[in-house]
Amino acid sequence: MTSTAPAWLMPVVAICILQTISSFLTRLIPIVAPAMSVEFGWSGSSIGYLTASNSMGGLAILLAGSALFKQIGGMRTLQLTLSLGAVCLAFLLYPSLGVALAACFAMGLSNGAANPAGSEVLQRFSPPGKRNLMFSIKQAGVPLGGVMAGLLVPVVVALAGWRMALLACAVVVLLPIVLTWRLSAGLDEIPARTGRAFPRPTWRSLRTLGVPLASLMNNRGLLQISIVGSLFAVSQSCWFTFTVVYLVDGLGYSLGRAGMVFAVMQAGGVIGRIALGWLSDHLRSATAVLSIAAVLSAVTTALLGLTSPEWPLWAALLLAFIAGCSAASWNGVQIAEVARRSPPHMISETAAGSSILVNLTNIVAPTLFAVFVSAGGGYGHAFICAGAFSLLVLVCLPRDRGDAGTQECPVSRRLPPLS
Repeated sequence: MTSTAPAWLMPVVAICILQTISSFLTRLIPIVAPAMSVEFGWSGSSIGYLTASNSMGGLAILLAGSALFKQIGGMRTLQLTLSLGAVCLAFLLYPSLGVALAACFAMGLSNGAANPAGSEVLQRFSPPGKRNLMFSIKQAGVPLGGVMAGLLVPVVVALAGWRMALLACAVVVLLPIVLTWRLSAGLDEIPARTGRAFPRPTWRSLRTLGVPLASLMNNRGLLQISIVGSLFAVSQSCWFTFTVVYLVDGLGYSLGRAGMVFAVMQAGGVIGRIALGWLSDHLRSATAVLSIAAVLSAVTTALLGLTSPEWPLWAALLLAFIAGCSAASWNGVQIAEVARRSPPHMISETAAGSSILVNLTNIVAPTLFAVFVSAGGGYGHAFICAGAFSLLVLVCLPRDRGDAGTQECPVSRRLPPLS
């Protein structure tokens, strides 16, 4: 008697792989950028602008990519944007900040496509009672990609230089795309074509750019939980963007040592996202879990600003791990709550709307952080200010009786056979 794999296994694995690679493509920027900055004569704060440009790419596809999602499927869209990002790594070899900003923008497209694609697939296939856990497993791919970047990139930079590191990263991105390419036919829901695949833009079609944000107005709790994501993103984006450059420029760490701290923080995110997802299902309360994460996020981000070269390495690693479990682990529970509170026919739109708010924060927060540091405010005060935003989560969290886990998602359907 042979046992068959559960219907949800293939979607979760495939989406998690692509989510991991999308994150890897984004996280490698602040790790390889210090080596590029030294050679090209850029300031350390320029990393904030590169990261902001990357987030703008994610925002652009969330605003304008809904037709692409509908016509070719979310997973296929994610694969294509990842392919473009891998190609754009070559443009980082050119010693121009403008070219680098454009390349980072294109690399960010996959980051914007990941959440709507994953939310639509997982909401259809997640088993009842395990929705938060499934979303958190998928979101664990984000810090897992950061772990890969934090461990791989500094080693290759040290052994072969940052140019060879970019080549190695391109191979890492392209390989999973090839392995999952055929799966998208069974996971994506593609409507029958009745005319032009991509009709010419009209004034009416341009107005649909606001549909993702307008969809958040379906109920008050949906808007509140989306704002919660943007508040969490302030500390998270500053951790992801400036940890390595702060440790290298501010505390005198080597790139390898700073990469280790970054990787530990991302590893904490892998564990934390799955743990918070399980705890949310167990307690049947997303509000309680996100409240705990908000307090820990505020404390760890402020403590990062108070670190000094005298801190032992184990203390920095411990702080980074706890931050990973909190400041970098809220995403799965928050995204699952957005999907749960959304009308069933608008899950991809509300997921995109919530992601737009987060991406706006990912643009604004690192930019203001970089401006503040360049103006002489210092990394320490900037991290303390960023941590304060996490405390605002406690004010904005929706507090109603329909908390996480009290409503089941639709019964998962079985995957269609793959050719």
